[in-house]
Amino acid sequence: MFKQHVALDAQGGRVQYADRKRLWWLLSLFYPLGPLVGIAAYAWSGYEIALALPIVVSHGLMPLLDYVSGEDENNPPEAVVPELDQDRYYRYLTWATVPLHFVALIGSAWWVGEHTMSWGAIVLLAYVAGTHSGLGLNTGHELGHKYSATEQWLARLVLAVPVYGHFTVEHGQGHHRWVATPEDHASARMGESIYRFALRELPGGVHRAWQIEKKRLQKAEQAVWGWHNTMLQSYAIAAALQLGLIWAFGWVMLPFLAIHNFVAWWQLTSANYIEHYGLLRERLASGQYETPKPHHSWNANHVVSNLALFHLQRHSDHHANPSRRYQSLRHFENLPQLPSGYFGMFPLAYIPHLWFKVMDPRLLALPHVGGDMRKINIDPAHRDELLQRYG
Repeated sequence: MFKQHVALDAQGGRVQYADRKRLWWLLSLFYPLGPLVGIAAYAWSGYEIALALPIVVSHGLMPLLDYVSGEDENNPPEAVVPELDQDRYYRYLTWATVPLHFVALIGSAWWVGEHTMSWGAIVLLAYVAGTHSGLGLNTGHELGHKYSATEQWLARLVLAVPVYGHFTVEHGQGHHRWVATPEDHASARMGESIYRFALRELPGGVHRAWQIEKKRLQKAEQAVWGWHNTMLQSYAIAAALQLGLIWAFGWVMLPFLAIHNFVAWWQLTSANYIEHYGLLRERLASGQYETPKPHHSWNANHVVSNLALFHLQRHSDHHANPSRRYQSLRHFENLPQLPSGYFGMFPLAYIPHLWFKVMDPRLLALPHVGGDMRKINIDPAHRDELLQRYG
């Protein structure tokens, strides 16, 4: 039932490993189809509120399942990782997920365009579709960190669904370089609410991506506003997709897509907010920041949500080893650990008072922080207040 990966360790001993989650990774493949489940529930029951079923699953059932199933601290032996990374089953799952994001959006748009619905139901379905298109950013994240031309193109393709074509450029060459520093707009600061954070993160990502891509194209002596611009490639696909939906289903698509797009962007903002909250890399004597370490990211080993997110929540190993494939990401001891998976942490982040109450003590108690406020990335607007409160 479980495929065996066999290799020799450094001493020449035989190492054998079977990924017991191998079939369960299919959850990452089908989870983007959540909006269609809501539509099916609505069609069966006749109640528009049934469209909210995917929200109940994501932010109600998923955290509950995470709690019941516990955390997975299992790591594949390093000796078998090269073979595990070459197992094409895992990358085929990410590849197959790409068209499903298009199916979910087009199916939702078709339902709105071809059926009589109240405006409340249209807004609800747009929100649900947006939350699941936000998962396309997760798929694009996994693909965009890989070097093959196929996966790079698939990343641009799936990022067209939420119209976020700049993400691969910004994330790989911007965020990963400056993560957990005051210079990074995608790293949240202690005392900064998610709403203040969004005002830095959303425009900052677009601006930095354009600067990076412009520099690359100029160095290659290619036109910035040309086909070689990888961001424009993705944006062109997005324009064709969304204009096509407006042409096919009418002007109702304008508010539908506007809500869908914003909610998808908000999903990424939510993930960015919780992934590095308050964490700070040390500045060396040279003036440079230390290399990103596993303790510069909040980690989560919760089983079910990781299966739905291609191991995104093992974020600590990802930032320390960005090109490592999701099936090989590891757990480390003494890491900053989130109390729940992302589906449970997002709603908490939307209530700043509760977020600060839960996360600030965890941040201060981290072994590498030890209550030292100098080792925390603090929001300048709240620095005096936080220093007075925590010393």
